[in-house]
Amino acid sequence: MLSLAINRHSIVPIYYQIQQRLLERIQSGALKPGDSVASEQEISAQLGVSRMTARQALKSLCDLGVAYSVRGRGTFVSGMKLEKNFRQVQSFSEEMTALGLRPQSRVLAFETTAAPAEAAKALHLAAGEQVVSLRRVRLAGSSPMGIEWSCLPLRLCPDLMKILDPQASLYEALSAHHGIQMFFADEVIEAGLASNEEARLLGIRRKSPVFLFTRTSYVKDGRPVEFVKSTYRADRYKIVNRLTRLNRELLLPQTKLTSI
Repeated sequence: MLSLAINRHSIVPIYYQIQQRLLERIQSGALKPGDSVASEQEISAQLGVSRMTARQALKSLCDLGVAYSVRGRGTFVSGMKLEKNFRQVQSFSEEMTALGLRPQSRVLAFETTAAPAEAAKALHLAAGEQVVSLRRVRLAGSSPMGIEWSCLPLRLCPDLMKILDPQASLYEALSAHHGIQMFFADEVIEAGLASNEEARLLGIRRKSPVFLFTRTSYVKDGRPVEFVKSTYRADRYKIVNRLTRLNRELLLPQTKLTSI
């Protein structure tokens, strides 16, 4: 931090000068993914600026997506954003393992309950029918990535509460013990801002950008078996889709020629 120079007489805001110096260190490789960026206190003390200015510099780094903050721990250099895979129906555990990361879970709730209205509609359940409800914070290593809430009809897996380790893979347990394998899914993605609770659980600032996922998964015969609502950190994920353009000739009305 002592090597960071700021010009107090410049028209460029001090917070922006600090942000640019830190960004240069990240881009040069002096600070690598996972490294801790100097704290507000360190920046304030070593550069003689206010805590508010230091906080603004760090926040602007996070807004660029090159750093992320974890409440109570500090600000860290981001790795490359993880691509959300929309071409396959995968669990969080499968996605993280495929990326070479260690999936973990922190269980918030694991219970049977009457199906909430949205889940009942998606799963074609009768009013009051019971579901297994599992709500977890999903982590890659020790870094919280998202919050997932899954609902499954209790009648399809009546012993799930006994056989499932809620910190392990739900899909693996369903496949191994009940022969349930997700075949396809409908998923809706929206942009949102983290609520107070979501920010606390994910270690981000309130109203930070997040992705909101709503998914219904089906088995091969078309029966819906899982309803999921998730909130994922937008500073750790990016959404990538491959789009194709139809041959324009295929879009034109077809003219049938007849002889006269």
